[in-house]
Amino acid sequence: MLDHIGIRCADFNRSLAFFQHALAPLGITVVMQVSAEQTGAYAHAGFGRTGKPDFWIGNAPGAHGGVHVAFSTGSRAEVDAFHAAALAAGGRDNGGPGIREHYHPDYYGAFVLDPDGNNIEAVCHRPG
Repeated sequence: MLDHIGIRCADFNRSLAFFQHALAPLGITVVMQVSAEQTGAYAHAGFGRTGKPDFWIGNAPGAHGGVHVAFSTGSRAEVDAFHAAALAAGGRDNGGPGIREHYHPDYYGAFVLDPDGNNIEAVCHRPG
């Protein structure tokens, strides 16, 4: 059901250092960092245990609500359907369906802001 979750932080470097130290005893480390230049907006760091980032932090103050939740899907068509349904239900577009190569070549996701401004995503990791 859940693919990953993220929180925003006011000071990215401070939060990065905090989580690197706090999560190390749990075997959770940074497995991916994405720069503001790559995303076109904000820097992010993804933490995980098995090479897949399941918990993200990002320096996106004021961009959206404090939480980012991504739901896993079985197909790109489900991502498209989620985006359309969320917009029809009153969500605001925060990134239409498409490939996000800065995560990996088959990362196909769509983003909407819910009524409270939280960033909600559907993502498919399977090739086209």
